[in-house]
Amino acid sequence: MEKNSLDASERSIIPDNLIRTLAITLVILLHAANTPLKASSVPESYWWTAVVYKSIALPCVPLFVMLSGALLLKRTKLNEPIRVFLRKRLRRIGLPIVFWSAVYLAWAFFVSQTPVTWDNIEKGILYSLFGGAYYHFWFIYLIVGIYLITPILRVIIAHGDFRVIRYLCLLWFISVAFVPLMELATGHTVNPIAFVISGWEGYFILGSYLKRVKVQSAILYALLIISFVWTIFGTWLMNYPLSAMHQNNFFFDYLTANVIIGSIALFLILLRFHRDWPGSNHATASRIVQAISRNTLPIFMLHVIILESFERGFFGFTLSYTTLHPIIEIPLITALTLFITLGLILLMRKVPLLKKMIG
Repeated sequence: MEKNSLDASERSIIPDNLIRTLAITLVILLHAANTPLKASSVPESYWWTAVVYKSIALPCVPLFVMLSGALLLKRTKLNEPIRVFLRKRLRRIGLPIVFWSAVYLAWAFFVSQTPVTWDNIEKGILYSLFGGAYYHFWFIYLIVGIYLITPILRVIIAHGDFRVIRYLCLLWFISVAFVPLMELATGHTVNPIAFVISGWEGYFILGSYLKRVKVQSAILYALLIISFVWTIFGTWLMNYPLSAMHQNNFFFDYLTANVIIGSIALFLILLRFHRDWPGSNHATASRIVQAISRNTLPIFMLHVIILESFERGFFGFTLSYTTLHPIIEIPLITALTLFITLGLILLMRKVPLLKKMIG
């Protein structure tokens, strides 16, 4: 969700507004699709519809992380002092983390109807600080970790040969994607100590690396389709023929080969649009995309409350898989949630105190 300004040469090749807007839309789509997937009992057609939508949405967080890598791991940023960099990042997310943690602590009490006692509040505050106030807060902790390691990775990217960076990305892919898939297929476990690169930093480095990669459009679209089909087929495989392995959601993980390949393909496809994406010449569409892009952090933080309000009937009616088939309900609730959240955020920005607190 990084919004740093780009120099002219790099800004012309990174459609950051478009990528952020698509990524936050896919985040909401994914969370909307999760509801029927987590239900104890739903019709099979509902469940498979949700699987399809979730498979489409899985590149959402990788897109954010790769975009942050493309923007932050620039040679021009190498001389930025660590203290200055971290101070900027703290101003960007420090107060919003506190504010939204308080909002979701209150929301959790309201939704769960937990008695508001000092003991419960104290436990809630401690959990919010160390575990995250709500289920989607894990992404904020991921961003914090990425910020902490950015000054180190800047040096590696700035002084590393292009082939060395590619080798680093390959090691990461083998560690997080190939090895687990091999273990799943063969049942043989590889000692993880052999791999020291095994987290989200791979997506972050890829963002910087992929800016300089050119692949034919036909190959990219083919990889995106293969990734999508792979996710659905793998999910069927783990839930039916191989259900005894108890890894039903293996192919839904962001660090699996199917999701990594699809995320890379989609990122490279979006990079090809530069600033001229479909609809970029339409004034209204451009303003909407720009508004969403500028507010991805507060939209990300608030959207879960709007989603749950629809699902629980807090708007005076219920919109969920229980009232409408997911093939219509999931995209509908995604669109409504996105624009209602954006509208509320724009209103909150008109209040000086809230403007600083929401992110």
